[in-house]
Amino acid sequence: MKIFLKIIGFLVFTLCFLGCSKESFDEGGFGTVRGRVVKDVTFEPLANVKVSSNPNTSIVFTDSTGAFVIENVPVGTYAFQAQKDDYVAKFESGTVIANSEIEIVFELEPEEEINQSPSAPVLESPADNSIDLPLNVTLSWSSTDPEEDALTYTITLLNDRDETVVTIPDLTEDSYELTGLKYSTKYHWQVAVSDGTNPEVLSAVGSFRTLDFPNARLLFTRKIEGNNVVFTANEAGEELQITSNSSNCYRAKRNLQINRIAFIKSDGAQEHIYTMKPDGSDVLKITNSVPIAGFNMDYVTYSWSGNGSQIIYPYFDKLYRINADGSGLVQLYQVAAGQFISECDWSNDGTLIALKTNNINGYNAEIIIIDSSGNFVSTIVTGFGGAVGSVHFSVNNQRLVYTRDISGYQSPDYRQLDNCIFMYNFLTATSTQLTVSKPAGSNDYDVRFSPNEAELIFMNTSNDGISTRYIQKVSLTTTNSRTTLFTNGFMPDWR
Repeated sequence: MKIFLKIIGFLVFTLCFLGCSKESFDEGGFGTVRGRVVKDVTFEPLANVKVSSNPNTSIVFTDSTGAFVIENVPVGTYAFQAQKDDYVAKFESGTVIANSEIEIVFELEPEEEINQSPSAPVLESPADNSIDLPLNVTLSWSSTDPEEDALTYTITLLNDRDETVVTIPDLTEDSYELTGLKYSTKYHWQVAVSDGTNPEVLSAVGSFRTLDFPNARLLFTRKIEGNNVVFTANEAGEELQITSNSSNCYRAKRNLQINRIAFIKSDGAQEHIYTMKPDGSDVLKITNSVPIAGFNMDYVTYSWSGNGSQIIYPYFDKLYRINADGSGLVQLYQVAAGQFISECDWSNDGTLIALKTNNINGYNAEIIIIDSSGNFVSTIVTGFGGAVGSVHFSVNNQRLVYTRDISGYQSPDYRQLDNCIFMYNFLTATSTQLTVSKPAGSNDYDVRFSPNEAELIFMNTSNDGISTRYIQKVSLTTTNSRTTLFTNGFMPDWR
């Protein structure tokens, strides 16, 4: 800091000097410069102070009384400098006149009297890279000031979940309790200290990670800042965002056998399937040469194999199978010309695949069954007007739930008026509409069995297409037990 002050002082003075009189040095004649160097405030004489000039003439040192003389100085304007160890260098301007003397007095300030910056804060707790911390964490640090000035601190906090930057200013204590942190999140923190005089001094950056999100069995998508964002949640209603606001990610599905979550992510003009760990880390792109695609990506789905080794997904009229590491892409099935595959579900034992097919507008829909080798088995839903979707097998392959717009309405914007939940029974080869207390004027979408198959989970919203969307569940034995689990969510998954 001492060197810094000297440099700044010299630069400022030099700029001032260069802006001063441009009196030439060729007018002829010489003059004398006399002066004294004293300590500021007390005016105590300072001996052995080096005095020089710019332009350079000669260098002299002060005597025991602080006096100095520079003789035979060519006429002109000079910048004179006084320098002594442990003092701040001082500059003075003077114009030498022929056959005359000028006098200059320097008042030097001891460097120890200059207010010095406090030390960089040392982050003490939590230890750097600590893990499994609770959602309330006390941060502590230490910093000292040479003059024992009163210090204030500012904490800057970032996390690996989103782009939020939290600033906590004007702290007077060297500790602070953070509350309301997020599960499964890595935080980065830094402390700035100020003595009110000097620029802030920054600490190193510290990091810590909170506890893993507990009992995260539910997944859903929520729209944030124009993008779809994936959340994980538990039955207690706690939520954790696991994809960024800055990317468009949706239709998340978990496979418990390999403990990974698959999801669709926009990648330029295409949509691709990715997987990640339950906390949103270790993201891996699965599809490459053939993206996932269909007539409307709001209604296009894919499916894990039961053991998590493979994924099936549609690309317009074709069904593909790919390994969970992105290798082994094969075409498994293709529908007739003019039809698209929009949805698929792979049975838990891997023997059957349910496909929902439709035309380019989403209508003329059918639900068909094929085997794992791509051979056609049967058609279980056909011949209805309006939208059909949301296919999901029961664990024993005896039932399949789906939705159908019983109004039969068809429109260019694929609006649905009365989307209801149906159950197909493979033993009786019959479909039954379930009485699940659906509010009038609303639609049920994305129906799936709960893990114990005693309940169904789905999304419900008004058929106006702009109202709030609710993730709800209903008991299969008590059909008036519709319960809202999450507000402003869609595309649920429950494992």
